[in-house]
Amino acid sequence: MASPLLQLRGISKSFSGIKVLDNIDLDVYPGEVHALLGENGAGKSTLIKIISGVYQRDCGTITFKQKPVEFTNTRQALDAGISVIHQELSLIQDLSVAENIFLGREPIKSRVFIDKEKMVSETIAIARSLGIDLKPWAMVRDLNVAEQQMVEIAKAVSCNASLVIMDEPTSSLSDRETETLFKIIKRLKKDNVAVIYISHRLKELEELADRLTILRDGKLIKTMVGEEMKKYNWVSLMVGREIKDFSRKAQKPGEVILQVKDFTDPPKYWDINFELRQGEILGIAGLVGAGRTEVLQGIFGVKKPKHGSLYLNGQKVLFNSPAEAISNGIGFVPEDRRLQGVILAQSVKDNISLPSLYDKSNYGFINFLWENQVSEDYIKKMRIRTPSAKTIVKNLSGGNQQKVALARWLAAHAKILFLDEPTRGIDVNAKAEIYNLMNSFTSEGGSIIMVSSELPEILSMSDRIVVMHEGRVAGILDRHEASEEKIMELACGKIAG
Repeated sequence: MASPLLQLRGISKSFSGIKVLDNIDLDVYPGEVHALLGENGAGKSTLIKIISGVYQRDCGTITFKQKPVEFTNTRQALDAGISVIHQELSLIQDLSVAENIFLGREPIKSRVFIDKEKMVSETIAIARSLGIDLKPWAMVRDLNVAEQQMVEIAKAVSCNASLVIMDEPTSSLSDRETETLFKIIKRLKKDNVAVIYISHRLKELEELADRLTILRDGKLIKTMVGEEMKKYNWVSLMVGREIKDFSRKAQKPGEVILQVKDFTDPPKYWDINFELRQGEILGIAGLVGAGRTEVLQGIFGVKKPKHGSLYLNGQKVLFNSPAEAISNGIGFVPEDRRLQGVILAQSVKDNISLPSLYDKSNYGFINFLWENQVSEDYIKKMRIRTPSAKTIVKNLSGGNQQKVALARWLAAHAKILFLDEPTRGIDVNAKAEIYNLMNSFTSEGGSIIMVSSELPEILSMSDRIVVMHEGRVAGILDRHEASEEKIMELACGKIAG
């Protein structure tokens, strides 16, 4: 067998006295997909940040290409041949696609000037080789999350790395884009490039992984190779116990509390009509670009529709801003939690209390006693893994950040929740916790509109399902008649009925 491309021995790391990695040994071989599996908070992201120079280990050794290495920053790791696609997008919003791909390594002409023509031509060549569509001079801020993810993939692959690390790379991709990514990975393997692949989607790991390492609570539980991977229950190893499949119990819907009539905002969506009832979870399914998120944003006041009516508890309303929607009891957990769902540089306490500060302040002064109490209550209620309420949110795992994003609206006593991809990038245990919170919320009279690209999630959690195709409602299905096949037929343009 060939020597490991990357070898870790005894890697440990602590933050604020809490050990997040404990004596990790790992071998990654050339031309191999080595999958990392574990709950949110198991230490996966910390481990890849140590490998790529974001963090420095407390103890242990790292060998890359048979040489000991000490990466003190990401540039050193990149120059050595390690490229990373992080779970949370790291593109510069006000730069173009080409400028992002070549950031820090721009081609130069006449020894002084950036060769923009070469950047464009190479971006086109990279996109063509990967089988994806990229517009070199499109501004990243104008791209949706899936398109930005493809830019991240192109950027990582373009560096001619020996090791590519992918952290939840398919979390915002459609099935077609996921297939394209898998082709890219298989091409990298043929070129003898190693891939460290992190995902909670077990079917992906079954298809891609040559080797699988499971982490739990910062410790390495087991590494399996080839056929050995079929002998074990991965989920049980990951969480230390059995996790049962989750399915929402049938609910008897109440009165209509939100009604959308003829919502239109070309070219994003046209003639959107649906109702939301008290105690109901209304799922919205469709392919990437179908207009699902844009409809929620239109209702919430992010961008008003050009035409249409909205009724809340039978009264005609139109929200000119998110603040108006919030004051009427609506909360929104967006798809990109780091950019829009939480304030990363503030504490857990500040994030949970933020939507309620106006109502809970006295003459402009924050009620700190209330703020401390409500944050502690929701940390316990939602099992948010954090050293304290004062911990900065960016230091939490992705799953715990998502819980904070949801807790802020529960603490504000929202009556209606808009959840856009609520479990994206979250492990199976955290998903079950989020689902339980959703069920508790609706059993107490709350209502939810949930956008999700995961059909099993849509089918198991929705009372009714709105299916969108190219900006229009293609059909509305009751849970008893819905199936993956029916949803996909409607999402791909087959006429209902």
